[in-house]
Amino acid sequence: MKKSLVLSALAVILVSSTAYADTSGMRIAFSNNYAGNSWRQAMLKSYAAVTEKAVKDGIVAAADIFTTADKEVPTQAAQIQNLILQGYNAIVINAGSPDALNGAVKQACDAGIVVVSFDGIVTEPCAYRVVVDFKSMGLEEVEQMAKFQPKGGNLLEIRGLAGTSIDEAIHQGILDGVAKHPEFKIVGSVTGDWDQTTAQKAVATILPSLPDVVGIVDQGGDGYGAAQAFAAAGKPRPTIIMGNRQDELQWWKEQKAKDGYQTWSASIAPGVSSLAFWVAQQVLDGRTDIPHDLLVPYLAFTQDDFETVLPTIETGSVASHEYTQEESLAAIKANM
Repeated sequence: MKKSLVLSALAVILVSSTAYADTSGMRIAFSNNYAGNSWRQAMLKSYAAVTEKAVKDGIVAAADIFTTADKEVPTQAAQIQNLILQGYNAIVINAGSPDALNGAVKQACDAGIVVVSFDGIVTEPCAYRVVVDFKSMGLEEVEQMAKFQPKGGNLLEIRGLAGTSIDEAIHQGILDGVAKHPEFKIVGSVTGDWDQTTAQKAVATILPSLPDVVGIVDQGGDGYGAAQAFAAAGKPRPTIIMGNRQDELQWWKEQKAKDGYQTWSASIAPGVSSLAFWVAQQVLDGRTDIPHDLLVPYLAFTQDDFETVLPTIETGSVASHEYTQEESLAAIKANM
């Protein structure tokens, strides 16, 4: 058989949904450390929509969601340990820390439980990770800012949920971007928890102590809140990088219509939670060829295309994409 035919045959096998083992009696739990913003709510909605159908179709027996009552890592660690005792076959995790949960994750793996982390990942080697290159996204924010503010100037950074891998990676990418573009200087930093209300209060508090700011680099869910804080303080409107939320994109549209306001928007799609579920299901299904690190692209919008997607986003929600089993198999294949 020719090499091309062999490769084609392998490709068909890789994207096939043929079961290697029966997962219909298996139970998957979702450990989520935080639900207090529109992205997390959309993430949970996407996960529920996909997994409820999977249970109805008999693919798995259960896909239960557990969200901690606070943002504390010890609480999530205790939750994971409780899920181990409840006998789940797999645990999907959006982790509050990349390393502080590793002990609980290792306990799960040692008990024969499949662990798949996404968004907020864990570094324990036995776990699978569905990751976005957040550092690259943070760097790209500064690259885009340089297009809109070619003379440079002062930047305000709005950070996300403290202690998470996402917050640290985006922050490092932004620092790398500023190092590459010394015409910019970060003159202030606040924590926004990826939430517009929290961000608005934080920005309003720091604004009186800041020099003039030409731009805001952030992590998503905070752009609209920042815009409201600047408007309330009577400060000049900066270039604000957006995070694919409906309220942010709507504000962008209004500003663009008024005077041609330009910016850029990017975030991880909340529906990546559904991809993490399918990865867990496939590992339970007997797949031994799935890489422990799966890279997926972030979702970005430009001045030319954001208005096209805006009508498809529910008020108060965020641009997303839910993965089918077939799309998940294709994403796995792309990482092999």
